[in-house]
Amino acid sequence: MRRTNQSIRNSFTLMEMLLVTGLLAILSALVLPPMFQDIERSRLPDSANQMRSLLRLTRGHAVMDGRRYRVRFLEEGESTEPDEGEIRYDPRQPVVEWEPEPLSEPGKFVPVLAPWTQSDVLRKGVRCLEIRLGKPTIESLRKDDTEQQEILVEDLPGEADEQYPPLYFEPDGTTEWATFVLTNAPLSAGETADEIDPEEYPIIEVILDGVSGLAWLQRPLYDEELDMLEENGWPPVFRRDFLVERMLTEDDVIEIQESLVRKK
Repeated sequence: MRRTNQSIRNSFTLMEMLLVTGLLAILSALVLPPMFQDIERSRLPDSANQMRSLLRLTRGHAVMDGRRYRVRFLEEGESTEPDEGEIRYDPRQPVVEWEPEPLSEPGKFVPVLAPWTQSDVLRKGVRCLEIRLGKPTIESLRKDDTEQQEILVEDLPGEADEQYPPLYFEPDGTTEWATFVLTNAPLSAGETADEIDPEEYPIIEVILDGVSGLAWLQRPLYDEELDMLEENGWPPVFRRDFLVERMLTEDDVIEIQESLVRKK
């Protein structure tokens, strides 16, 4: 029987390993940056969707429990420590509270510790610039309608921050119209919506209909768009998600309105 001396190679040469490593490095350089950019871009719309879900859940629990609930942001330096253990909340995240004893202790709100309130609503790098109470109008969007905001804030029980007033949900589910203005702009870009250029840093407004409980995501409207809406007598709330960056045309608005009629 003839014995063969053929050896089976079961290892890689140095050249082969360098070649594979180089190919992996090239693929990583091509694939990873766009992937990370997509993740960064998704944080703001994901946060807006999370904020909308939180408002819907809070409204539903107010109706189910027959108690007043509220959503608010902590003031600077404030911490909330419930009786069941010390929990310090991130001031960047919204806090959900409820009024458990409206007859014996009216106006006393305590944090809701249910699982649906414990996860982060706003993703990393996303923050709420302000909360505007009242139904958006073309006039209020053209200027800083501080007078109307002050009136609505003064009607709230206790002291309220004009930039971040709490949003109260009544036991029947009704509340004020409210707009939560979210952005991923760094603090160096500005602390209010008026200081930030939406063309440089995106802004998404979570608009809540206080009567129906429906909420929509909408980008800020340009002055030219407000002019067009005012000339045609159209409202500045489209009642559907609208995040398209390009300038709106009359045909776009008519199509939006017709799609809403078809849904009904």
